Amino acid sequence: MRFLLTFVALSTFFSVSIPACACNIPVFRFALERWTPDAMEVIVLHDAPFSESEQRVLSELDSASEHSNIKVILRDVSHGTLEGSLKKLDIESAELKSFTGPTAVIRSRAGRGKSITIWTGPVKELAVSEMITSPVRNELSKRLLSGDSIVWLVLKSADDKKSAQVVTQLRDSLPQIARQIPFPEGIGLPGSELYAAIPLDMRFTVLEVDPNDPKEAFLKEWLTKFHPDDYAAGDPLIVPVFGRGRALEVIPARALNPSLIDQLCVFLCGACSCQVKDLNPGFDLLISTDWHSELFGEEAPEFLDDGLQRAAPDSEPEFIEIPPGLPQDR
Repeated sequence: MRFLLTFVALSTFFSVSIPACACNIPVFRFALERWTPDAMEVIVLHDAPFSESEQRVLSELDSASEHSNIKVILRDVSHGTLEGSLKKLDIESAELKSFTGPTAVIRSRAGRGKSITIWTGPVKELAVSEMITSPVRNELSKRLLSGDSIVWLVLKSADDKKSAQVVTQLRDSLPQIARQIPFPEGIGLPGSELYAAIPLDMRFTVLEVDPNDPKEAFLKEWLTKFHPDDYAAGDPLIVPVFGRGRALEVIPARALNPSLIDQLCVFLCGACSCQVKDLNPGFDLLISTDWHSELFGEEAPEFLDDGLQRAAPDSEPEFIEIPPGLPQDR
């Protein structure tokens, strides 16, 4: 599997190709104030009326969509073939274990132009509350809204020693890195304004995920989809998260090294040379938070750019070297 960080290379070309889009706000802060999280898709395939229990699940999903980044798609597959319906939805038939009634397919983006299927199963078995929120994700949003620049999630593995080593490595190195990274010059000047009252700090923290906590089962299932073999072999997974819960990458411990940690921090704390969210690396976690209200209250500036403007059609990327320690392919 190709690491999503291959797309870090794309982030640098906008300062050359689209100078009008450049700003001096750190990437992590620009993302926090201006990037709306992508929606996780919950696709419900059905060929008959829903039962009472299935209707309850759909009602829960509908309510959750009001305050979480999920999108519910209902698709009647009673007309035509199931294969045809799956093709229209860009769902591989192999991802659907069986179809014996209303079935949910949960998928999210996994970087530019990619998606990943997290779960499939009967609608009536979907645990909506556990999918929407968990203690770790609640703590994650709390830290990001209090001024943490990057929260490093560590999904611990069955290998306690490896997990402890990763946590120690991050906690020992991150404070020193934070002291060495300067803020970009020009913050607050026209085009580089900050609108939220949250402190602007270089603050990196570590947040551990207990793989045996049933409340974190959905998050664990999601993250391990990126590197199932590494995780099964005992490698904990590391996820630097910034902005409104945007995961830059899911990194197996075997690929983590001091140089990579440093370079990722520098990248996320540097001037946001690329405001186009879709062309930046990463994917958005499912978090139940009203980010806009939490950041700006009722007096939110209406003119805030959401970071989704398109790049000029003649823009050409200028690639940079991938940080050492990350293999191009698996």
